[in-house]
Amino acid sequence: MSDAAVETIYRTTFTDRVVTPDESADLIATLQDLQQIQDGSSTPPLTPDKLIWLRAAAFRVACEYLVEDGDEDGREENVKLLKAINAVVHALETTCLLPSLDEEGGEEFSQESVEELFRSLYESQDEDNDGDDDAPMISKAETQALEDFLTSESTKPPLSQLVWLRSTAFRLGSQYLDDENDMAKNVALLRSINVVVHVLESTCMQAKPLSLELPPSHTPTAETDLQTAAQTLWNLDSNRLTPHTDYSIDVQSSKHPCNKEDAADEPLFTRINTQIFQVRPTFKAFRALLDNYSSYCGDEEEISEKELQEIRVFLDAIMDTAVMKYCHQYCLAKEASYEGEAIPESEYGFKKVLNSIWFELYSRSGGGGRRGRKMDSSGFEHVFVGEVKNGQISGFHNWVQFYLEELKGNVDYRGYIKPRSGNSAETNDDDQVLTLQFSWNGVEKFVGTSFIGVSPEFELALYTMAFLTGEDDNEVTLNTGREMFDLNIKCHKYNGGANVGSCYVEALAHYEEEQKYV
Repeated sequence: MSDAAVETIYRTTFTDRVVTPDESADLIATLQDLQQIQDGSSTPPLTPDKLIWLRAAAFRVACEYLVEDGDEDGREENVKLLKAINAVVHALETTCLLPSLDEEGGEEFSQESVEELFRSLYESQDEDNDGDDDAPMISKAETQALEDFLTSESTKPPLSQLVWLRSTAFRLGSQYLDDENDMAKNVALLRSINVVVHVLESTCMQAKPLSLELPPSHTPTAETDLQTAAQTLWNLDSNRLTPHTDYSIDVQSSKHPCNKEDAADEPLFTRINTQIFQVRPTFKAFRALLDNYSSYCGDEEEISEKELQEIRVFLDAIMDTAVMKYCHQYCLAKEASYEGEAIPESEYGFKKVLNSIWFELYSRSGGGGRRGRKMDSSGFEHVFVGEVKNGQISGFHNWVQFYLEELKGNVDYRGYIKPRSGNSAETNDDDQVLTLQFSWNGVEKFVGTSFIGVSPEFELALYTMAFLTGEDDNEVTLNTGREMFDLNIKCHKYNGGANVGSCYVEALAHYEEEQKYV
């Protein structure tokens, strides 16, 4: 389901500021339905890993319904709104979370101590708020104090107090609504309540395991081709960002690959919702991997225990998505093998295969002699991070890495390159496949194609399927919902097929949807 559709549900819920028990049950049922994949649907399912965004969006949309200055009944209406937000959060938690508390709490836990702590948090933000739009929320130190209270052996709450904790956060928060209905102050209060609820959820609850039941339209078989599988992955990618909503780009001018002149005075990315790198588990885990490598082939890579743990966290996160579960099922249906063995049916076994394919180090430069070759590369480093070899950029096909390096001033975007087809549609700022020219730390990449806005798991799943079941060249057509792209998924294997050497897409043609069949 699209983010906009979820926000529409919230607006419908908050319009009258009242959520009856029947409406609450209907909301839970609606959210549970959204977690299912409908047969023939191209809409991604609602997955538990989007909870933080879902909750934050509820508070953000609710701010639109705060009563402003001059309304005599404004404060009462705003209290009703907080109750409605509480009902929505309850529905989200019922749908996406499970309790993680023990039956017995800490000996020093009491409702009085919780209420005192909550009041101190709200009073602190109320005192600091001078009416500015950027008024501070609860500080990091205060947030940490709340986390410590909820996780300490002596003060942690028992399971029986879980619902009371959240309802108390809202009930006490309502006491700090501004008497004059000052919008900035009340918005800051809602942001603070959101922080408190986030801490409660992260310390007292855990995400429900993703249970993915694929309908016939999404169930891979031995006859399912890579074209169909690639489109299904796209349709399942619930973590994909939305152009103009989650991010904005400025493609500027086109150029020929041989043209070395800069055709773009400005950066490619003009805006991105950076909270995504914190609130979406796969993005957060992916970003943590990007600084683990030296970009120069010939520099020996050393993986620390911390970095090994980061790889494990990333693989766990992506395997809890519909995209990677489909990838696993597709490889099983195609009876794919790795190193002479059938792909394991267990997710644990499949993660071991992914680790070997993508993260096992090998020598790309060949330096150090035949027996002492430097382990200076991996499939993941090459494809997602990028390398410099013989004075040229090698790999570097990921948009998140591009954005982060551009933000640091290390990447200079030089314009886009049109697909080979002469009748391609116009390249614009909502395209989610772009062929780019850029420099990285002064080293040139004359042509490289990247998906824009897709999740890390989408790319890794697509390239894994090509690696395990495809050929060197795999032509597919992808309907993004806005336009269609003829793509060639290039797959180069290394070490006799044990590792990814490189995987990326080439844009062969780009159509408006109706053009494809003209």
